[in-house]
Amino acid sequence: MGRPGELLMIGWLVLSPLLVSCASAPTPTPTPTAAEAKPPDSNYIIGPGDSLEVFVWRNPELTTTVPVRPDGKISTPLVEDMVAVGKTPPQLARDMEKVLSEYVRDPKVNIIVTTAASAFSLVKVVGQVQHPSALPYREGMRVLDAILAVGGLTQFASGNHARIVRVENGKETIIHVKVADLVNSGDVKQNALLKPGDVLVVPQSIF
Repeated sequence: MGRPGELLMIGWLVLSPLLVSCASAPTPTPTPTAAEAKPPDSNYIIGPGDSLEVFVWRNPELTTTVPVRPDGKISTPLVEDMVAVGKTPPQLARDMEKVLSEYVRDPKVNIIVTTAASAFSLVKVVGQVQHPSALPYREGMRVLDAILAVGGLTQFASGNHARIVRVENGKETIIHVKVADLVNSGDVKQNALLKPGDVLVVPQSIF
């Protein structure tokens, strides 16, 4: 039988690889949830025909999905004829909280646009494309998505002189995009994000 000092040394040699292994094990990186990775577009303008999910925290009986009526209003439990058109989801949520506060203590409301069907949410693609169309907007929509949806450019298109016409807060902004370089050469720098209400204009070549 070995002496106590020898036994301690043998024990340390056995445990040391385990200690090193535990110390060097990487800490797992948490995977972001879908909501964390891609927050909703809080600038979306609600319009007639949209479908909204109204979520009232801790009050499932008040949580519902409703359409925006042609008159621009919605009705939910305890909130009747609330104007929704022209508001962003956060703005509508705050307005609903004010009304619900008469019945619910410290209400928390979240509005999610489940179906974007109003004219405010359309992206229009006009000019020298195969099928000029008004496309339903979806979050994360880009120029290439819109061009593919309308069948691509025509042979007469001046794709590198295309432009996005955007109106925000009553101010018109022009964003130039080289669609031909995007489609033919894969220049992803031209694949700009679109917003609800954008008009993508593809002019005709001048011979």
